[in-house]
Amino acid sequence: MVSIGANALASSIVLACRPRSVLATLATRGEFIAALRAELPEAVRILQSGNIAPVDMAQSTIGPGIKVFSRYAKVVEADGSSMPVSAALAIINDVLGEVLDGEEAELDSDTRFALTWFSEFGFNAGPAGDADSVANAKNTSLAGIEESGIGEARAGKFRLYERSELPLVYSPVDDLRRTVWESVQHLIAALERSESEAAELLHTLGGYGERARQLAYLLYQKANDKGWAAEAGAYNGLITAWPSIRSGADATAAEAAAPVQEAML
Repeated sequence: MVSIGANALASSIVLACRPRSVLATLATRGEFIAALRAELPEAVRILQSGNIAPVDMAQSTIGPGIKVFSRYAKVVEADGSSMPVSAALAIINDVLGEVLDGEEAELDSDTRFALTWFSEFGFNAGPAGDADSVANAKNTSLAGIEESGIGEARAGKFRLYERSELPLVYSPVDDLRRTVWESVQHLIAALERSESEAAELLHTLGGYGERARQLAYLLYQKANDKGWAAEAGAYNGLITAWPSIRSGADATAAEAAAPVQEAML
């Protein structure tokens, strides 16, 4: 309703178009994909550092992806035909998925388990035997998962805890088995209560905060692929609010440091 009659956009993407060099060469489909895999990860990191919302990431990646595609005079398919732009866009989106999935390697074992389980079952219960197999593959165990406080195995079933089941009071400093999964879920729960509470938690999380932000991008992708709109919206909302939350966390850090500075003087 607010944007009726106004030139209002949730986000805006600008493509800068320049003449291609007359010396541009041909490329095979494989060479195009290899170039994307080499260059797109850095472009995605830049977009994430600019706080591009997860819902806009695929559209935002069009620019750096088409930059690779259009540098060639022609990208040739296996049958000798020219690759159309529509096919190039599909490949760019596939490689984006690879880039985001590759970020999983930087997460702790319990979080990697939770991410894989969430991709299949969400917060619903599934066979505990399957969960045990996934846990072993991720170098953890169901006992360890329960110890971390992110899920439970009961009566032959396993499920991840929903945010509504998390304790209202959470101290990352006192968490003996801290996980990035738990950090992002607590941040969302705190944000739903108040932005200031989320900012205080982000301050306490320290470096885990940026990892939680990274995980939010991955979880948005998984939830969106499954058609879980409400869940995808929760992760997108966290990223969208991140600048304000970060500003509040920095203010909290400054206040905490002030008495120390005065004492030194």
